[in-house]
Amino acid sequence: MTRQIIQLAVLSMTITGGVALAQAPPAILTIDLANHVEYYDDTAITSYATTPSLTTQNTGNGKNFFEILIVADIVAINGQPAKGLYVSRNRVIQGGPTATPGQVISDAAVTAYREDLFKILRTDGTPIGSITALGISGGTPPPGGALTQTGGDWAITGGTGAFLGVRGAMGGTGAQKGGRPASMSEDPADRRTLGGGTFEFVLYLVPMETTAIAMTANGPAVLHASDFSLVTAAKPAAAGEVLSLFATGLGPVQGGVGPGQLFPASPVAAVNAPVQVMVNGAATQVLSATGYPGSSDGYQVNFQMPSDVPHGTASVAVSAAWMAGTPVTIAVQ
Repeated sequence: MTRQIIQLAVLSMTITGGVALAQAPPAILTIDLANHVEYYDDTAITSYATTPSLTTQNTGNGKNFFEILIVADIVAINGQPAKGLYVSRNRVIQGGPTATPGQVISDAAVTAYREDLFKILRTDGTPIGSITALGISGGTPPPGGALTQTGGDWAITGGTGAFLGVRGAMGGTGAQKGGRPASMSEDPADRRTLGGGTFEFVLYLVPMETTAIAMTANGPAVLHASDFSLVTAAKPAAAGEVLSLFATGLGPVQGGVGPGQLFPASPVAAVNAPVQVMVNGAATQVLSATGYPGSSDGYQVNFQMPSDVPHGTASVAVSAAWMAGTPVTIAVQ
């Protein structure tokens, strides 16, 4: 019976995979940056990255058409510690509806055209993936984005790793001190020592593939870890109990498993991205998240129910790389 339940779960993942692609729910990622430095292209190529001390840019902020390269550290995503690199190439095109000498005349306010990249790592340095975007800074954000977005208009053009194929939009939240301007002659090896500003972006992501808990003929594929029987109304979950759920869409695994290859049985392959299980909307302890052996997009996640979960029913949802699927409901005693 145990093996049958697991096989049903994995079979369900295979059958519903095409539907999941069309119904991937959006996710909101708030990315916090530190040591944010704006390097102005104000010197000869031979002087790039040669000055081991604090510099000031030689090109005024009012000058149009010059280039700025921004470099910053990713320090948190949705309030959780993270690591990574943020790089942005800017071509300044300051302007707006009022004709002003030296400024761009435009129906919309603008400060720069930008190409942005977030390379996101776990806190231990393990790569999770990257997100790329194109757009403009300045002005009023377009409708339909995250409610915390206060400025800018970037289109998310794709990603890699756990963010493969994402699309969406992003902008700034206003919760920032801005970058420290510097000359491109400044040695970027000293960026953290010399310091920089802070910045916060909010990303509205639509994944290529949804994260979802599999369904069996008898309900969600959430099992008692003690005997691998299905959690049902007749055999509900208990507060503090360890459960196993089976899901799809958690992304790449560690250990060199290529696209479309089957996950190994020994050793089992851990999911590369951070995985969370939410019970009644609150994060609970995840004990392990691995690729299910013999599947190419099935995963087993072991987690502990909260000790204070109320009796009756509880909603359970799983997320990977801060992108969550639709919750399912299980019985709780």
